[in-house]
Amino acid sequence: MEASIVHSFFLIFAGAAVVASIALYTRQPMIIAYIALGVLFGPSALSLINEPKLMDEMSHIGIIFLLFLLGLDMQPSHLINMLKKASWIALLSSAVFAALGYGVAILYGYSSIEGAIIGLAMMFSSTIVCIKLLPTTVLHHKHTGELVVGLLLLQDMIAIAVLLVLYSISGAEDNGAMQYLKPLIGLPLIVTGAFLFVKYILLKLITRFDRFHEYIFLVSIGWCLSMAVLAETTGLSAEMGAFIAGVALATSPISQYIATHLKPLRDFFLILFFFSIGASFNLDLLGLVIVPALILAISSMLIKPVVFRYLLKGIKEDASTSWEVGFRLGQISEFSLLIAYLAANIGLIGKEASHVIQATAILSFALSTYIVILNYPNPIAISDRLRRD
Repeated sequence: MEASIVHSFFLIFAGAAVVASIALYTRQPMIIAYIALGVLFGPSALSLINEPKLMDEMSHIGIIFLLFLLGLDMQPSHLINMLKKASWIALLSSAVFAALGYGVAILYGYSSIEGAIIGLAMMFSSTIVCIKLLPTTVLHHKHTGELVVGLLLLQDMIAIAVLLVLYSISGAEDNGAMQYLKPLIGLPLIVTGAFLFVKYILLKLITRFDRFHEYIFLVSIGWCLSMAVLAETTGLSAEMGAFIAGVALATSPISQYIATHLKPLRDFFLILFFFSIGASFNLDLLGLVIVPALILAISSMLIKPVVFRYLLKGIKEDASTSWEVGFRLGQISEFSLLIAYLAANIGLIGKEASHVIQATAILSFALSTYIVILNYPNPIAISDRLRRD
């Protein structure tokens, strides 16, 4: 196993360095290069990576750190106001996107249940892609960043509810009622406990030993992962636990120091995430799924901005901000991949329908990335005029 991990890491990061260099020379987004590398090295092409499931689990840590760092940048008062303001927009837009996915699936001959699952997968936008393409200044200080993050968080909550329903259908646990009650009881307890722990214990420890940078780094990682695991045990997602951990620390002066020093660690695991997306795709099914996946991905990129434009108009947002938010949220989500995997494992959908969702995710990640880096400020823009970090 050890030899396999070392060999896999060598292939992934040496390969990523090469494709990133090519991407930069040819002025292409690096996210697309990482996914393409995963497809090339994965089981359905050269089959050079023998532990795709292990890579997938490790890449999940990148998402957890991403949400933790995001939480560090969110003041609780701003976050509560944004969630109140945007909740009905998240619900209405999700319903429209679900209907779109269902309609396209039925049109291409998939069953009603498969159409419903594909519709559910279309409801959400990618936290990773959206936050990765938001400049730090926009994420920290601009209203656009607050809108994007608020809508993503609300979508994540809806996604967790969908996953809970799928888990209950799978019969993973006998106590079905508790499957729903645990997160409802656990969320307020975790939020309250996190803020109290930070105020009375964590900040006092950090203040006392703030001369030891290694200690702050260690405590930050321990706090993030502890909250992630605690959230999972109460039926929430690890990502939500990490986000709560970050928000609880956000009012502290140390939050920006932690955010800066954890970014390299986050980027390390996010490379694994994008690689694992490509590696998990079965190229043998590409011919069967490419047409519906293309239609779903292009429809997502065309319809999501229009829907968000007119829904955000209802809360007095200006046209340019609404269009930008819509295009930034134009892809589908990593939660969509999770829904596809889980629904396939419990027999609700077949392999083909699952790969339609996976192909749509990859295509929408690519299309969305190109649109954003060519038109809006972002950290990896091709144009110097748009590059911000």
